[in-house]
Amino acid sequence: MDELFQIEEYQTDNGVFQYRRDLLTGLQCRIAPGRTHRGIDPPRASVSDGDLPCVFCPERIFTETPVFSDGTRITIGESVTFPNLYPFGRSHVVTVITASHNPPEVLAGQIEDALYGQIAALSGDGGYASCNWNSLPSAGASMLHPHMQGIADALPTVHAGIAIERSENFFSKTGRMCRDCLVEQEMGGPRHLFGEELPFFAHAVPLGEKEVRAYLPVRTVDELEPWCGLLAEGIGRVLSLYRRAGHYAFNMALFCDAANRPDGGFRAFCSLIARINPGPAAMSDSAFMERMHLEPVVLTLPEDVGNFLQ
Repeated sequence: MDELFQIEEYQTDNGVFQYRRDLLTGLQCRIAPGRTHRGIDPPRASVSDGDLPCVFCPERIFTETPVFSDGTRITIGESVTFPNLYPFGRSHVVTVITASHNPPEVLAGQIEDALYGQIAALSGDGGYASCNWNSLPSAGASMLHPHMQGIADALPTVHAGIAIERSENFFSKTGRMCRDCLVEQEMGGPRHLFGEELPFFAHAVPLGEKEVRAYLPVRTVDELEPWCGLLAEGIGRVLSLYRRAGHYAFNMALFCDAANRPDGGFRAFCSLIARINPGPAAMSDSAFMERMHLEPVVLTLPEDVGNFLQ
């Protein structure tokens, strides 16, 4: 056991498995490396969501997507940002990342421009903001065309709330920011993947396959812009890592504190997980909210479930 993570390992007839616990948040996972031999992550299949162009393609995006209250969309490079037509947050925006409908990879510069678009749309809201990405239907993407979703709310999501509260408790008790302790502990170790000024680590207690986290030195979405270049470059490297490992679907979430709160010691972090089984036939109902924020988005009001009895 170290300062921030608890690891217990057990031997079985088919190898080892581990219980892992994040001592800051209390979140837990189990890791069973032997299960990788089951062949459950086949090569990426050809996927299609209908005849081109889709509503996110250049031929349709400027005529068939919503606009902000001033009648505009935010365009930065190839990225186009606009309000979500079906929001599940107080402020909920979509950023189409690429002009290409189904590119084999998304480049760091394209990711950077998309992050700028997200920040431009969410800055000044004052709420708890996050920038999110579902890649491919098996990761919960309702549209094949690469896009991010930005959300800002008056209250944090479950995962963000835990991380913020526990980080503030940690700071109150120790006088140090948890981010600084974590970076000091992990830097140069086996989980440090790359980055000095903005380090990326394989998270010790992963919420999903090959979870990677970047720990930023800033707190709110309003402060993110100077870090977009390094963050986008790092995200691009993580996606290359996933492709080399045979993963093409993934989820991403960038968690921020609310700008209208005093600084209590929390710092923003960006998390990515790889998704397996990139099947073209169906869309998963487990996306960034369920996997990264630990907060399900459902479709049916409980009061309406009884209607299906008739």
